[in-house]
Amino acid sequence: MNLEPLLNLVSEPVLAALLGLICGAVFGVAAQRSSFCLRAATVEFARGAMGPRVSVWLLAFSTAVIWVQGAQMLGLFRSSDARMMAVTGSWSGAIIGGLMFGAGMVLARGCSGRFLVLAATGNLRSVVSGLIFAVVAQMSLHGWLAPLRSWLAGLWVTPGGQNLNLLTLAALPEQAGLLIGIAIAAMAFWLVARNGLGWTTMVFASGVGFAVALGWVSTYSLAQVAFDPVSVTSATFSGPSANTLMFFLTENPVLDFDIGLVPGVFIGAFLASMVKREFRFHGFEGESQMRRSMFGAVLMGFGAMLAGGCAIGAGVTGGSIFVATAWLALFCMWVGAAITDWLVDRGAVSGQTAPV
Repeated sequence: MNLEPLLNLVSEPVLAALLGLICGAVFGVAAQRSSFCLRAATVEFARGAMGPRVSVWLLAFSTAVIWVQGAQMLGLFRSSDARMMAVTGSWSGAIIGGLMFGAGMVLARGCSGRFLVLAATGNLRSVVSGLIFAVVAQMSLHGWLAPLRSWLAGLWVTPGGQNLNLLTLAALPEQAGLLIGIAIAAMAFWLVARNGLGWTTMVFASGVGFAVALGWVSTYSLAQVAFDPVSVTSATFSGPSANTLMFFLTENPVLDFDIGLVPGVFIGAFLASMVKREFRFHGFEGESQMRRSMFGAVLMGFGAMLAGGCAIGAGVTGGSIFVATAWLALFCMWVGAAITDWLVDRGAVSGQTAPV
């Protein structure tokens, strides 16, 4: 991807924000149309079903892995340059943060990315929960909760000052990443056929994974031609949510990929909901649901920053480049969600998936 001609038209920060806007819009449309949601998938799986929610999630995840690993083999991207691979990883953060995030997304009935998509379709519950998530994430990054986050993250870290590649740890060749993605995709397609999902859902679920690959390739391409250092990153909603919040609250805001990503998702999901006539306002069903959602958002805000990413950032984006701590965090999110569903919701809605 040659971005040099575009740098003759706009500055590097503006171009980075535009790339984030495009990536976010693709993600927003795809996530809204496919009802992509890790929380729904984990609850469905925990209740003994491999239904449409699990099918959609596996299809999105495998698509991200295939596109990203394929781009790396073609020389369009290099995972070693990724921001989350270049920093010290935290095993303790992945475990504790992943469990907290998984519990929080069940309580709040959605992950951070799902909040943004639902907010764009008129869900006022997601607006409130999303704002709480962003505030707590910012507090965990630079505020009062930062010392606690740093202490927990420092309990058990990766050696050498950088994260670890899961393929390298397993002594597997680089091509194994693509093969793993294809194997997961085969399972996803089998589940899609078994659950009778239509082509539209399949295409848009795959679009979620494509958006992740688009983010990796575009920021990597910009980093190769930019004069100033550019973070090689992709779709994630913990840091970007906090950064976007501060962008509108600080006196001298700085544009980058993250600042374009969040509005892009909102715009994409909003337009998709309007086209399908699915935009409608609705809020909390009662005081107890409001307390539950707010507490869940707090757990997710802190858990995401501790785990090194949210359900998208660690779960799909980090997983697509085989960041070891991201895969651990994703596993712990599934465990945390399953335990919380069993403790809180299983008796109330036996054998069914709780509403998204």
